[in-house]
Amino acid sequence: MRAGPAKVLIITYYWPPSGGAGVQRWLKFTKYLPSSGWLPVVLTVYPEYAAYPFRDNSLFDEIPLDVEVHRTKAINFFALYNRDQTKIPHAGFASGKEKGLKSLVSRFIRGNFFIPDPRKGWNRFAFRKASELIRTGNISHIITTSPPHSTQLIGLRLKRRFPHLKWVADMRDPWTDIYYYDMFRPLLPARMIDQHLEKKVLNRADRIITVGQSLASSFAERGENLPEKTDVLPNGFDEEDFQGLASVTPERFTITYVGTLSPVYPVKSFIEAVRDLRIDGRPVALKFVGTVPGDIQALFPAGDDGNSTEFIDYCEHPEAIRHMMNSSMLLLIIPDHRSNRSILTGKIFEYLATEKPVLLLGPSDGDAARLLKLCGYQGIYDYDNVQGIRDFILKVAEGKPVKRSGHHLEYSRRALTVKLGEILDRLR
Repeated sequence: MRAGPAKVLIITYYWPPSGGAGVQRWLKFTKYLPSSGWLPVVLTVYPEYAAYPFRDNSLFDEIPLDVEVHRTKAINFFALYNRDQTKIPHAGFASGKEKGLKSLVSRFIRGNFFIPDPRKGWNRFAFRKASELIRTGNISHIITTSPPHSTQLIGLRLKRRFPHLKWVADMRDPWTDIYYYDMFRPLLPARMIDQHLEKKVLNRADRIITVGQSLASSFAERGENLPEKTDVLPNGFDEEDFQGLASVTPERFTITYVGTLSPVYPVKSFIEAVRDLRIDGRPVALKFVGTVPGDIQALFPAGDDGNSTEFIDYCEHPEAIRHMMNSSMLLLIIPDHRSNRSILTGKIFEYLATEKPVLLLGPSDGDAARLLKLCGYQGIYDYDNVQGIRDFILKVAEGKPVKRSGHHLEYSRRALTVKLGEILDRLR
């Protein structure tokens, strides 16, 4: 029989008003954890001291009223080499190409002097506050979530000070294998330090959770007995986010992409397929919701009213979901990188929740493709398969059935939080 509710300290840099998938993951877990017998306590950074690539004030409304949220100061190292604080880099500067010496120097400084990342300026403040909460708050379990991977170093230090602590390291993305790592131009000493820190965290944590099987397998190569203490706990969707939203089929056939596009996201074959359809008299409207640099926007044909291409800046989460729900098809592109099989984006689960057709461009044996296949989805194509992409778009446009199953329901945030509770229970 389960004992009474226990406290778990969640240490996360990204928390409202920060936006993005990393915020969604732990905001939702915090929302549903009490139902699994765990009382979450959140430790994060004051917004005025943080470096957020995106802000989403709508997420404040989702913080449970009874959850303890503690904030601390931080040193914003981004300000030392990036004076324009309105343009905080995200996805490792992957939102655009290197342009000029200034950009190259910024990346080099980031990759060689701020290891593992510039947000480590929060660590000493967070460590001090976490230590206080552990001593006075009857906390025996902590969760550190990354990126930023510097947050894992807080857990490593806490584990040394409080050996009785049960520490869960949540690794949402690769560390040294992340697809944009080489963009920082790290020299050999920097690579060795990063690899050492990564291995130390993985081997010292009591449990590791990742978002996909390929990522779990990749981390398992970093030390002994890692598979035995690693759990796959994917991202998901919150059914409450979709309540009251009707699924709309627009008059114009509209393909929507939500998220970031950069040079590592191959779009050439998709553009060619859309252009072919338009030439054949098949209207296709495109909508991109998120960060798309100007040089990539220029690749897409503007078209006329029936073949428009619309670019909408990053918007708050409820608005992004409305754009998904008002689409004919949703586009998902996996970055073209050696680690792309392990990439399982957070938005794919919300794509599934819409029950709209999904077109995936990426490796057919990757985690994203496996998830779509499990849920009965077609429309999975390699980056250069123009004919396949074209035929699938045409199939959906003509109203032909696209097979789906109900497996996506097991990825609801509520169901996934039950699994998180079980992981924590095993560490009692």
